[in-house]
Amino acid sequence: MVNCYDNDIINQLSDCDALMWHHWHVNSKDILKAKRLLFALEHAGKVVFPNFKTGWHFDDKIAQKYLLESLGLPLVPTYHFLDKNEAIDWAKKTDFPKVFKLTRGAGSANVKLVNNKNQAISLIKKIFSFGFSVYNRYGVVMERWRKFRGGKDSFYGVLKSCYRLINAPRYAKLLPKERFEVYFQDLIPNNEFDIRVIVIDDKAFAIKRLVRHNDFRASGSGNVLYDKHQFDENLIEKSFFYTKKLGAQSIGFDFVFDSDGSSKLLEISYGFDIEVYNKCVGYWDNEMNFYKGKFDSCEWMVDLVLKQINDA
Repeated sequence: MVNCYDNDIINQLSDCDALMWHHWHVNSKDILKAKRLLFALEHAGKVVFPNFKTGWHFDDKIAQKYLLESLGLPLVPTYHFLDKNEAIDWAKKTDFPKVFKLTRGAGSANVKLVNNKNQAISLIKKIFSFGFSVYNRYGVVMERWRKFRGGKDSFYGVLKSCYRLINAPRYAKLLPKERFEVYFQDLIPNNEFDIRVIVIDDKAFAIKRLVRHNDFRASGSGNVLYDKHQFDENLIEKSFFYTKKLGAQSIGFDFVFDSDGSSKLLEISYGFDIEVYNKCVGYWDNEMNFYKGKFDSCEWMVDLVLKQINDA
């Protein structure tokens, strides 16, 4: 065990073959140090998890856009502008609805449905002036209230979120407002769910996330299905293929489906909430054999790192 926050972490690692650090996008210390340390160690020849190809785009939707487009993977059409006037001209000509997203955020945080050009132009003008805080205080309260009403949170949890109205968490104070760039995606209509497929080395597992009531967002809804018959195995095969193209150790794909049934990617992420996936009923290997029963996906990560040490 080492302390990655210590100044002498390189010395602590001198007799180690690898470093595994499951860094988190809402931990201020992780934001400041994790990628810097991991990629420096990888540059020096150590095995790390997540490595560069797995983690450089973590919690950066714009990085994911250009990565997926460059590899020819089926990303939902996505638009990124660094010039306000260019963005406004696009908003006047494009069709709606569109989905507005900030670069950072998980669980459908910082995601808005834009129904017309006036709403789009208003968002564009704000992000090119005052900007948007990555931490949506009011949105956090409303989400905790929604989960409380659905029996998935406590009233104490709602009260704790109200405290954040006056005192944002440390990571939110660290991150600057998002300004001077804007990001939209096409809305793929009539999706009542999305599919999240996780691939680790040569194994995959999946969940189906139902959209919120009277909403279009599935990520973070808390309404999850696990049965094997919920998943098209063709999608699992595609996920193995996409993982090879990305060269990732561990990756999660968020899929939605077009009107013709074709799958489209919304986002990717190396990390996931282990408690949600512990309820999966089984997993596939890369030859599409399905193994029913409980499994330890974290153990797979350790096995992968050990294999990479032996191959080094």
